[in-house]
Amino acid sequence: MAATPNPNLKVDIFQSPDYFQVDDLLTDEHKLVRDSVRSYVKKDISPIIEEYAQRAEFPQQIVKQLGDLGCFGPTIPAEYGGGGLDYISYGLMMQELERGDSGVRSTASVQGSLVMFPIYQYGSEEQRRKFLPKLASGEWLGCFGLTEPDHGSDPGGMLSNFTDAGDHVVLNGSKMWISNAPYSQVAVVWAKDESGEVRGLIVERGMEGFSTPTTHGKWSLRASATGELVFDHVKVPKANLLPGVKGLKGPLSCLTKARYGIAWGVVGAAMDCYDTALRYSKERVQFDRPIGGFQLQQKKLAEMITEITKAQLLNWRLGALMNEGKATPAQVSMAKRNGCEIAAQIARDARQVLGGMGITGEYPIMRHMMNIESVITYEGTHDVHLLITGMDITGLNAFK
Repeated sequence: MAATPNPNLKVDIFQSPDYFQVDDLLTDEHKLVRDSVRSYVKKDISPIIEEYAQRAEFPQQIVKQLGDLGCFGPTIPAEYGGGGLDYISYGLMMQELERGDSGVRSTASVQGSLVMFPIYQYGSEEQRRKFLPKLASGEWLGCFGLTEPDHGSDPGGMLSNFTDAGDHVVLNGSKMWISNAPYSQVAVVWAKDESGEVRGLIVERGMEGFSTPTTHGKWSLRASATGELVFDHVKVPKANLLPGVKGLKGPLSCLTKARYGIAWGVVGAAMDCYDTALRYSKERVQFDRPIGGFQLQQKKLAEMITEITKAQLLNWRLGALMNEGKATPAQVSMAKRNGCEIAAQIARDARQVLGGMGITGEYPIMRHMMNIESVITYEGTHDVHLLITGMDITGLNAFK
């Protein structure tokens, strides 16, 4: 059931901060893409998202809307239904979607980077033709099955497995913390074959023994659909095996794409918190003056815009490297970790600027703060990304 926008909610009057004129580094196409998504968020996300988050309900209508807007697989070639856009355009899309809500951006990130990308990169031509156009349009929603109940940061220890049974394989196991799972028609699942090698499989809704129970009781990403993937002797046709990759390289390359989108997305959430706090500081009067005139409030706001600006420049440079095929997974890890860290701190500081009002649904800050607590953990935790950087600069592996 679609929510009716509350007429008492304020109209989205967000103004994007650009302290170092980063807009001058963008092309006209980049700005057009960003402004289109920004307009969509203001019109269709901001008026409803607080109510959906309060009810812990996924706004299903956004799937078709995001497909129509071109937010699913924007870097996938147009012949498969994608946008054929560059990585800076993709980043800007994710920035604007997460400015609305991390769960909305998660829906798009999973669809594009974790479902469409592996099918495009490692799938057969038949798989590309069958799945990608419907995923791109939003007719189908997809999810990505890697994390397991006992194997999160160490995916190589996964227990999900499949055995050869002639023209099909038999898949057993389970995955958890899976965004989009309850509403997905397609799941790209990673499991071990009989030799212990990690392979990718496309599991489809309706296959006997495949279920997607919903995860309840979340205090974070409440407007995002999260669930499990359970495989009980699921017969998967061999035609649904991804032929182009074996080993952890497959899922890890997908995570690199998703982490790139997150690096941009969390800056959008930080921008929204900053914009809200800045505006409030000019309107809220205490001791006969706006609180924005007090030193400690200015310190918070000055630090917010400094960190946002640094992250904007980092993301732009990373996007340029992605476009040139030069970006490394370690560089993406740095940007993801940095973006999440500064977004979490900015959300907390912005909440303090608003005082008690900061915890209410009248403002977006507490929702962003809770969401970022998930985003700082998924697609590689804060600590794991620190160790990725550490290994990259020292050449020494601290994971084992």
